[in-house]
Amino acid sequence: MGGNMKEEKLKKGESVAWKSGFLIVGLSLIEALIGLFSNSLILISDALHNAGDSLAFFASSLGLKISQRKPSEKFPYGYYKAENLAAFVVSLFIIYAAIELIQEGYSQLFTLPQLSMPFEALATAAVSTLLSFFLAKHVKKVGKAINSQALIANAEERFAHVFSGSIVFLVILLSYFKIPYIESLATIGFSILILKTGIFSLKDSIFSLMDVAPSKDLIQKIEKLITSTKGVEELKGLRLRRAGPFIFGEATIKVQKHIKVEKAHSISEEIERKVKAEIENLDSLIIHLEPFEKEEVKVALPIKKEKGLNSILSEHLGRAPKFMFLWVNLKTKEIKDFYTKSNPARREAIRAGLQAAKFLLKERVNVIITKEIGEISFHTLRDNLVEIYKTERKNVREAIEDFFNKKLKRMEKPSRKEEESIFKTQFGRWRGRRWKF
Repeated sequence: MGGNMKEEKLKKGESVAWKSGFLIVGLSLIEALIGLFSNSLILISDALHNAGDSLAFFASSLGLKISQRKPSEKFPYGYYKAENLAAFVVSLFIIYAAIELIQEGYSQLFTLPQLSMPFEALATAAVSTLLSFFLAKHVKKVGKAINSQALIANAEERFAHVFSGSIVFLVILLSYFKIPYIESLATIGFSILILKTGIFSLKDSIFSLMDVAPSKDLIQKIEKLITSTKGVEELKGLRLRRAGPFIFGEATIKVQKHIKVEKAHSISEEIERKVKAEIENLDSLIIHLEPFEKEEVKVALPIKKEKGLNSILSEHLGRAPKFMFLWVNLKTKEIKDFYTKSNPARREAIRAGLQAAKFLLKERVNVIITKEIGEISFHTLRDNLVEIYKTERKNVREAIEDFFNKKLKRMEKPSRKEEESIFKTQFGRWRGRRWKF
């Protein structure tokens, strides 16, 4: 993820947190004044609740502000966890405020409510509820967009306030009709809901500070993206952690030990590109490479005469009449199974080598053993991580024995510049017969 994009997300979250905080401060002041003048305990409690929320938003904005600082020598991974720390502080405040409200509600349980400004109190509760609903929707949308735990926690608390605001309105209405207990019981009820929200938010922030892994679904998605990348033989390990709104990860993969450094580097770059394209909040994914050797491989050899394992090898790859395919175990040096197929490219007018290479790739071979190979077929097979070995042996059995005993030389370049066209081949044969005649 680019630095500018991360900075924009953090700034957007910070702006929303500050604006929301100031809006709630204004709302809590109005509620407190009306509550005091109307003698409404629950409206005063709701004002205190809103004041707590405003501090939560200010704490979130401070955390997001700190997160925007560039990595330093002392903090090489950046300051993203400042946002998690802010969420931790916010959660503690929410829990404290909820406990205080429960105690206040209990202390007023046997007091008969006396409202002096009931209509003003009702109007204030209604406006507070509506503002909380729209604010919660907006904050949660931004929080999810930038993956900010603190903003999401604040939004969830705001949604709880929508419910509690509705209760406040109802309680004020019932208190106007002198119904006992209702105000205190309602205060205790919605304070318990706020307490639950604070506890869950506290748990999430602690887990993030302790480098908790993301969800299993996300881990499985990234594992699938890595293992589906061409050239990855095995995913040895994947570790992910959250820091603020971003995810950091590292993975160890195994690739064929014979591939060049440039190819291995391109594989790791392809993995990072694929994963970042799918996982928006991934900051970085470090790929470690280890060599991999298959115990069983599929080998293909071009043949001109089929006689089982004594089949005669063809001098050419692209125009070989047939191919023999063998499943071999490199550890036990035994042939598990084999079969032959006709070469569909043998009668192609041009680029027979390319068509033969595509046919071999379709058969999912890992190794090619051949006497000669042209440029196009060589690069097509090598680009798809197929190992190519040169043999001077006469038949399949002898070539495979050399392969088991590591006597074959791996080809690093084609043995011929190009595959002959069928016209050149036929013309050469015709000239040979004419000269002989």
